[in-house]
Amino acid sequence: MATAQARNRLGVLLKEWRRIRRKSQLTIALEAQISPRHLSFVESGRSVPSREMVGTLADALDVPLRERNALMVAAGYAPVYREAALQSEEMSQVRSALERLLQHQEPYPAVVLDRQWNIVQTNRAAPRLFNRFIHLDQLQEPRNLLRAMFDPALLRPWVANWETVAATLIERVSREAVAGIPDPRVIALLEELRAVEGAPTPRRTAAGELPFLPVEFRKDELRLSFFSMITTVGAPADITAQELRVESFFPSNQVTERFARECLAADTPSETGTHPAF
Repeated sequence: MATAQARNRLGVLLKEWRRIRRKSQLTIALEAQISPRHLSFVESGRSVPSREMVGTLADALDVPLRERNALMVAAGYAPVYREAALQSEEMSQVRSALERLLQHQEPYPAVVLDRQWNIVQTNRAAPRLFNRFIHLDQLQEPRNLLRAMFDPALLRPWVANWETVAATLIERVSREAVAGIPDPRVIALLEELRAVEGAPTPRRTAAGELPFLPVEFRKDELRLSFFSMITTVGAPADITAQELRVESFFPSNQVTERFARECLAADTPSETGTHPAF
């Protein structure tokens, strides 16, 4: 049974999620099929919700799995969702699906990112591309895509439209993370990026611009332009799986298309498959 202090914590979390989702008590009560009075009592700590009711409210608020566990704990219940290591036996099907996605993306680059934008896995084309600009052994563990993009000793000098890309990335981190709720490590990373010398302010996409943001790499005579699309795990029952995403890069022009097919394709049997992380 939840204590009064825990019930108050649950109410604070529910109110915060309503604020994030921009929904009123009435809207959530209707979606959860309870009375607004009942929801008000739950948020104020005057009513103790059942485990099922906490789950129903989480559904109505579209709360991510990690934060659903926090709601359960605040209500006095055990967490519901597990967080298995990606290399564990329980995640074998997820790993298999990721490997297929990465391989099918060849000869275009693709990387698997975790909640903090750390590179978990890549296809063969990704390190082939980035090795054109930096030595991958320069990257510190865990290898973080954002830090690599913002570091003047790594990718930053080779991104021709860096200010635009950097501003868009800062905006994306601040609003995306996982369902709009970055954890403390993501918040710290965001502040780190904003503190980088020359870091731009977030940009807003103007009408008439392309529906995607090209990343333009330049080094000597090499001129490449890619844009990315993101794939996430649908209907996950595991926190790790929900927080993974695959960032797939596609050519923005014919020059980059030709480069990918001629220079990034895995051309020997020994080079088929994927990399754990660069």
